[in-house]
Amino acid sequence: MRKKVTVVGAGNVGANCALNIAYKELADVVLVDIVEGVPQGKGLDMLQMGPIEGYDVKITGANDYEPTKDSDIVIITAGFPRKPGMSRDDLLMANYEIVKTAAENAAKYSPNAILILVTNPLDAMCWTAFKVTGFPRERVIGMAGVLDTARYRTFLSEATGVSIENITAVVLGGHGDTMVPLVRLTSVGGIPLTEILDKPTIDAIVDRTRNGGAEIVKYLKTGSAYYAPSAAAVEMAESILKDKKKVLPCAAYLDGEYGIHGLFVGVPVKLGAKGIEKIYEVLLLDDEKAALAKSAIAVQELVDVLKQKAGIA
Repeated sequence: MRKKVTVVGAGNVGANCALNIAYKELADVVLVDIVEGVPQGKGLDMLQMGPIEGYDVKITGANDYEPTKDSDIVIITAGFPRKPGMSRDDLLMANYEIVKTAAENAAKYSPNAILILVTNPLDAMCWTAFKVTGFPRERVIGMAGVLDTARYRTFLSEATGVSIENITAVVLGGHGDTMVPLVRLTSVGGIPLTEILDKPTIDAIVDRTRNGGAEIVKYLKTGSAYYAPSAAAVEMAESILKDKKKVLPCAAYLDGEYGIHGLFVGVPVKLGAKGIEKIYEVLLLDDEKAALAKSAIAVQELVDVLKQKAGIA
């Protein structure tokens, strides 16, 4: 029986997720959106692209969740971007309602699915989906670290003039300006990064990584990144669907790991058919521990707002 992936949200990120899944022939795709006609039209367009590009999967669009029944993975991308005059709390509560509805329907129609969250603020939206579905923590995962690490590796490749394939790196923490690129564990062809680039250059790259999304928004003016975020979500889905056991930095629910309790924070995990099959605890130096703790505090602040305003325990 063929695998099935639901993508909630037919905007730029969601549509590109669906297209990447089709290109890789990972699964049949159901694209869901509340706007009538948009998921149907985009799905049909992608379906008709199959004979040209040589992929053979079923792609359908829907405005309800009935066609999503028995999905193996549900990728939630739907949400509002932050608009002028909107506070962080405003965005948080607006997207809380969207993610809550999507997660509830995912649990209703696909009770055995694995959820991949993309909607921002990412770590808080993961917590929302985890709470409303009651799914085990292995089956609720946030896409952030894969994207942040890809940006970090891209900037390092530009600075060193070395193939991106030779750069190994990992980014921990929340998806925002408190993320923690682990410079100490970054290498270029096995050579420590600190032996190749000086500290001011590395510091500038770390800062650019933390503001990677904002840099793209500044250029686009009316939108945000979607090619790399969608590719990152699909890399996670591929590792799960093919049981590849890839070790990827993802937002995972921590229950004591890294000294963090009850929050979704970006850490290295092994992704396989069961979802998160292992959380890796990297031995951190004191300054790295402090940076990760600071990142967790930023996530906690958002969760506290949800607890207060949405009444989730």
